[in-house]
Amino acid sequence: MKFSVFFSFLICLYSGLWGDKRPNIIFIFADDWGWGDLGCHGHPYLKTPNIDRLASEGTDFHRFSVASGVCSPSRTAVMTGHFPARYSIDGHFAWVPSNQKRNMPDWLNPQAPLLTRFLQEAGYATAHYGKWHLANDMIPDSPLPTAYGIDEYGAFNCAGPQMFVHDDVKMALPFIERSRELGKPFFINLWMHEPHTPFHVDPKLQAEFSELDEADAIYAATLLHADTRIGELLNGLDEIGITDDTLVIFSSDNGPARGAPNTPLSLTYDTATGLGYGLGAAKGITGGRKEYKGSLMEGGIGVPFIARWPGKIPAGKVDQTNIISAVDLLPTFCELAEIDLPSDYRPDGVSQVAAFKGEKLETRKKPLFWRMTQSRLSYAIVDENWKLVANQDFSKCELYDLVADPLEKVELSKVQPEVVETLVKAIRDWIQTLPTSPSGPVFSSLRADPVP
Repeated sequence: MKFSVFFSFLICLYSGLWGDKRPNIIFIFADDWGWGDLGCHGHPYLKTPNIDRLASEGTDFHRFSVASGVCSPSRTAVMTGHFPARYSIDGHFAWVPSNQKRNMPDWLNPQAPLLTRFLQEAGYATAHYGKWHLANDMIPDSPLPTAYGIDEYGAFNCAGPQMFVHDDVKMALPFIERSRELGKPFFINLWMHEPHTPFHVDPKLQAEFSELDEADAIYAATLLHADTRIGELLNGLDEIGITDDTLVIFSSDNGPARGAPNTPLSLTYDTATGLGYGLGAAKGITGGRKEYKGSLMEGGIGVPFIARWPGKIPAGKVDQTNIISAVDLLPTFCELAEIDLPSDYRPDGVSQVAAFKGEKLETRKKPLFWRMTQSRLSYAIVDENWKLVANQDFSKCELYDLVADPLEKVELSKVQPEVVETLVKAIRDWIQTLPTSPSGPVFSSLRADPVP
């Protein structure tokens, strides 16, 4: 016992003197950023030089998908490594009566298995800057981010004071400095507001797009503002001298929002972020993927995913084959952080460290499932090359071969009925594993009826 204590003391002393050599991880999660809204993805006028830099210095994964076509369930999957339906989170967290009507909790259970808590308990300094939306600013008794294994935070769409939307990198850089002084690796959720409505546009940046009509100029300036802050972050890593020690990922929580055709350009107010332009300025594109935010088609769930870690992740590579999901991030990050996951934890995702290193995986080990009860198509499954989407009662099903047809142009349900039958059965079996209603410490005192 004495030897064990002394040995642990030496490990701590060594770590303090020389620093922990596990990678730092910064996960940039934009909000409604379309797959086509990048210079490196061929956008005709948007300027994203710093995200393009990440792509040139890292790998651009073209077959990444999030776990929902809307915000809160997508973020739940990142934090838990589980399909959000396991927590009855099928839509965005709103005010309490809306959550109750939709058979949803009022926030993500802080007792759930959490990426940030696993990292925190393993010695990482953890922080969250930007959008939260694992609760809502209209629910004052919801847990703060610190209840989720997060050491420091500045956030909006949460209880308490709302962070100014453009202060994310401004807050992250001092946290990085403090973590390095302590000799601790760090993990940061940098969950940016852009390009969600309202668009809080900088007039100076908008002037750079004076040749465009006003709505397009507002959208372009909004994304450039986010890209500029990402550049400040990357420059900060360079100045501190930890670029080679840091995995940086850029992605989005779902596809781009779109208003109805000819939606007028007008101002709208958000209780968390303030006044800005509404859906009339939403000009995001999907790079040919079908449909937009709120859909289980690829335009709603197929989003950018660019990963850079110099010397570890191949530079300048485009990966069009490996199927990666948001539920894979927890097991991937934990493997990189040398964390053994609890024996009773069963992730829905798989570690993608091999794919990050540039290896081509033969097939995905686990199928992927989606449920969005408020959507036109409520269920989806991806299993090997097949994707099936279905409505609530499975009376309408669409089948696509994502390997041969990644843009979902050729619907195959009539010519592959046996595949449809197999995949529908898999979804029905998966539904049987889900709760019928939320449970645990996830209900606000503002609920009209008592919660069992």
